[in-house]
Amino acid sequence: MADLIYVLNGPNLNLLGTREPDIYGADTLDDIAGMLEDRARELGLEVEVRQSNHEGHLVDWLHEAQAEGARAVLLNAAAFTHTSVALHDAIKAIRTPVIEVHLSNPHKRETFRHKSYVGMAAHGTIAGFGAQSYVLALEAAARLA
Repeated sequence: MADLIYVLNGPNLNLLGTREPDIYGADTLDDIAGMLEDRARELGLEVEVRQSNHEGHLVDWLHEAQAEGARAVLLNAAAFTHTSVALHDAIKAIRTPVIEVHLSNPHKRETFRHKSYVGMAAHGTIAGFGAQSYVLALEAAARLA
């Protein structure tokens, strides 16, 4: 499964398209998944897109990504980005590269969003480009060995 990319999404991202569109845009998570599937096909990759409002699911899916031999994980941990030592530790515990993704630029927002436990462990971060952040992260993942 070296051509598989996991795309994991955290809390409240199931509400994309209706949740604060001035910050997160009008695209739904399904819209983003469709964009990723199209671009993945062009790159000869497959994507597995998942969302959960529960931290433990994200931890389990990070472990699964390694067990399945995924090439990389794109992770938008949403609010867990700024609070989850568990996600930080899970990323550090696996060999699969994790790319942190954000629709908005956390550094242009509230101060509490400036610290990223995910980013401290991730291979890299792409943020601030709306739905295109995911596509840019997928293209970066495609270039990983």
